[in-house]
Amino acid sequence: MSLFDAIDTAASGLSAERMRMDVTAENLANAQTTRGADGQPYRRKVVVLQEAVPSNFGSTLRGAMKGTNTTGVRVAEIAQDATPNRLVYDPGHPDADPRGYVSMPNVQPVTEMVDLISASRGYEANVTVMQTSKQMFSKTLEILR
Repeated sequence: MSLFDAIDTAASGLSAERMRMDVTAENLANAQTTRGADGQPYRRKVVVLQEAVPSNFGSTLRGAMKGTNTTGVRVAEIAQDATPNRLVYDPGHPDADPRGYVSMPNVQPVTEMVDLISASRGYEANVTVMQTSKQMFSKTLEILR
């Protein structure tokens, strides 16, 4: 694995963690949205990550020769959480059913904050990898002088 591979892998991790933070922020922003554009309560979204594989033959061949065929991680999809919505008794709410229950989004703020902290730490780890790679490049060039 070369130093450039380390930077590519860390860059893919940065993109993935940023997407996780963006989706978490969207979930938190819509935690009380009882009626979206489709007329239904907001559904929590989750980022599904997948191992990134090289996109062309040359990359695949180089990876096979080195014993590594991956170049990091990628966002496979942004899926909706299948957890059922919460029913809250609020007969005065405009979206209440005839019994007085409102279907609230399946977003739990505590879970979202844990996801946000996890994504933030993953982002920091990838930044550290990039900084370390940069320092290694600098030391290598310094030795070659």
